[in-house]
Amino acid sequence: MSAWRTGGLDGLAKAGRRDKGLRRFPEELVAFVEGLALRKPQPSAAKIHRQAESLARARDWPVPAYRTVAAIVADLDPALVMLGVEGAKKYREAYDLVFRREAAKPNEIWQADHTELDIWVIDDKGRPARPWLTVIEDDHSRAAAGYAVNLEAPSALTTALAFRQAIWRKSEPGWHVCGIPTVFHLDHGSDFTSAHLEQVMADLKVRPVFTLTGQPHGHGKVERFIGTVNLMCLPHLPGYAPRGTTDRKGQAKLTLAELDAEIGRFLREVYNLRPHSETKMAPQARWEAGAFIPRMPDSLEQLDLLLRTVAKPRKIHPDGIHFLPLRYLDPVLAFYVTEQATIRYDPRDISEIRVYLRAPDGGEEFLCRAICPELSDQTVSLKEITAARNARRKDLCGQLGSRSAVVDRLLAAHAEPLPASLAEVGLANWETTAAPPGDGDLTTTDSSGNGIPTHSGADTTPPRTDAPRLKRYWNE
Repeated sequence: MSAWRTGGLDGLAKAGRRDKGLRRFPEELVAFVEGLALRKPQPSAAKIHRQAESLARARDWPVPAYRTVAAIVADLDPALVMLGVEGAKKYREAYDLVFRREAAKPNEIWQADHTELDIWVIDDKGRPARPWLTVIEDDHSRAAAGYAVNLEAPSALTTALAFRQAIWRKSEPGWHVCGIPTVFHLDHGSDFTSAHLEQVMADLKVRPVFTLTGQPHGHGKVERFIGTVNLMCLPHLPGYAPRGTTDRKGQAKLTLAELDAEIGRFLREVYNLRPHSETKMAPQARWEAGAFIPRMPDSLEQLDLLLRTVAKPRKIHPDGIHFLPLRYLDPVLAFYVTEQATIRYDPRDISEIRVYLRAPDGGEEFLCRAICPELSDQTVSLKEITAARNARRKDLCGQLGSRSAVVDRLLAAHAEPLPASLAEVGLANWETTAAPPGDGDLTTTDSSGNGIPTHSGADTTPPRTDAPRLKRYWNE
């Protein structure tokens, strides 16, 4: 009653301990326990207790109990533990303050990324394979602008094909996303940092922005988009095999073209028309709400030249233009021999190239289409030629190895042992050379090329010849 009259309800509260949070152990011992708990790999609490107990006995300190050591470890800041034990990368992903970027209007920022899909398909040779998906998303509306499905690993060409579809007008009704973006947000993949894509960005006047190395925060939206495709589109298709499941190669039934059609239908009819959980609007409707005219290239042919071909500088020689181990010819080139030109070629078909003459002002003027006579009747890709070159080189290396093995085996089989003395072999197996004038001795050559004198005799002196004779060694 006295406490209630004096302090009211607060006076009835139980008083806390004055030494709460304080420990009777030396601060050095507490720091020792905390330091052990922050090591990589993190030791168990039992191991930390044993080491702390040993240190306390050696220093004549109070010996801590296991519960005390566990409490010290549990009181550590989780951010400090993650930084010390799991590293700076995990710490940044969990605790760094992130600025969330948001585009103010459509086509202001586009994002692109790749992923290996959780599904098996059948390739051209009838074998199961995992396809790769390249997607491009508009940051403002979250609409799918373009995509590409391939069986090969991501490259600058696959990115360019998806970029081409994203920029140009779609033939499918209801899919209106198109235009050239102001900013293209990319990661540090080799396909995104290639010289080809860099040249495309410069020609289209698109500013590339790359995420910081090892920090994927800037790509959260497009990664969420890829997760939506994996979770909503693929589970209904045969051959679906999410991570962690048993191998389902045998269930692959779809071809790459069929999977491409299924993903395209899902993006047009489901994803772009379904209200987004964050914007509360359908991506297609949010993109169209801006009521703007997108910036477009002059023609589809110009876009194809930029995205589907690779530019290389070349000199026009009297016998044509040399590219790879091939020659490309056209009658127009006869007027521009020794001139510097720029060629553009499609890596999937190198039977012809486009030739552009460099203008004095730094521009380019289309000159002709040069044809390779060896490939004029067929379409051969750069990948096929590279594979044929490598196969030929491998075959020649194998022939060299087999012949070298035969030579080594025969030399080893016919090698004679080192003679114990000259008399055991006989003078017939040794090369004799004429002695200097006035000396009747003969000279024989040993294995090191030094002359060995022999007994002279009138009957054994070989006749002198003008042509020098080849020296022979004992092991021959």
